[in-house]
Amino acid sequence: MKIIYTYTDEAPALATHSLLPIIQAYGDKAGVGVETRDISLAARILAAFGLHDDHLAELGELARTPDANIIKLPNISASIPQLKAAIKELQAAGHAVPDFPENPSTDEENKARAAYDAVKGSAVNPVLREGNSDRRAPASVKSYARKHPHSMGPWSKDSTSHVATMTDGDFRHSETSVTVEAPTTLTIQHVTADGTTDLRSFPVLAGEIVDAAVMRKAALQQFLAEQVADAKAKGVLFSVHLKATMMKVSDPIIFGHAVRAYFADVFATYAEDLASVGADPNQGLGGVLADLEKLPADRRAEIEA
Repeated sequence: MKIIYTYTDEAPALATHSLLPIIQAYGDKAGVGVETRDISLAARILAAFGLHDDHLAELGELARTPDANIIKLPNISASIPQLKAAIKELQAAGHAVPDFPENPSTDEENKARAAYDAVKGSAVNPVLREGNSDRRAPASVKSYARKHPHSMGPWSKDSTSHVATMTDGDFRHSETSVTVEAPTTLTIQHVTADGTTDLRSFPVLAGEIVDAAVMRKAALQQFLAEQVADAKAKGVLFSVHLKATMMKVSDPIIFGHAVRAYFADVFATYAEDLASVGADPNQGLGGVLADLEKLPADRRAEIEA
């Protein structure tokens, strides 16, 4: 019997160097070996290009077995800015990893982009939770929480804080599900603005549930504009909560629309300047501000003002 401990990533190295020796000491007394594996963002990037053992794939296979005993530290669900920063650090350390291709146009760039797309976002959790992972709180923890509930402090009925959700045109209101009656092959057809059709097919089993939903861009834009205006009128904080690194296809786009809605005047007035430096609101305000550094100082100062 052995325990595998994931070394470090989002959790600082201090967490490993303080906790791991304790686990090793207890394991030694019990005759249980303790090993480490590196599934950090840096290690996953290197593994994607054959420069490091693929520890995530190894643990993924182990997680499918009833014997799995993995202690996983918190790991980075890498956004593209985080991914680019990690790539830059690895290159500076002498590792031969390619730049992140924003708009791949060659076979080599497409291959590199596919490798990086597999690394970004929440790439670890879906692998390690595919097996026998159990995240339920123990009964003792639940019992303690019931006996000692956490106080949120006094709440005034005059508070204007509220949660706003879309009433139409979003994933919830467009969701459709179907239970497949017999084994078959499903095809997803995507028709682009220029009329190009992209087909993706995949097999499904009898009894599988297939679910589909869409977000209407116009409905989202209208909703966000209304909520920004409402927050300003009521003098409350406008806050958007998305898991953009987990839902790494849809949520960054939705978040980009939120950034555009909040800074609507800026994107309307300086659209050409922002486009000229590739400022992408899907990467968040931080990404936009970083791209502004490419503009002449006077123009950048005007936009930032």
